[in-house]
Amino acid sequence: MFLDNKFTALQLSIINSQAVLYTCACPVHVSMQITNLRKLFDYQKTCMDMPSQSDVQMQVHQRIAEVTKQAHQLMEQCLDEILELERWDKSKLEMPEGLRTRIEKTDP
Repeated sequence: MFLDNKFTALQLSIINSQAVLYTCACPVHVSMQITNLRKLFDYQKTCMDMPSQSDVQMQVHQRIAEVTKQAHQLMEQCLDEILELERWDKSKLEMPEGLRTRIEKTDP
């Protein structure tokens, strides 16, 4: 079982940097959840590879991995939609100038 990644770890890091730089927390929260889901999925795969597990233990790890995969797919789609809605430059993963200005103006 593998995850289909729409965003690489580097791309998520770039999105996080852009969002934090301009105090826009929404994309970074979604990006962080994607990263955490990847860690959970990898952990479950490691557990499934361990020898001498009962059938129940294997089923538990498989179920967690399956649901994590679904959640990961939904969160990546969500992030993609957020970037579209906010009109990020997807080739550079840069927040649009207008959004940066709006956020800077509302910063206390």
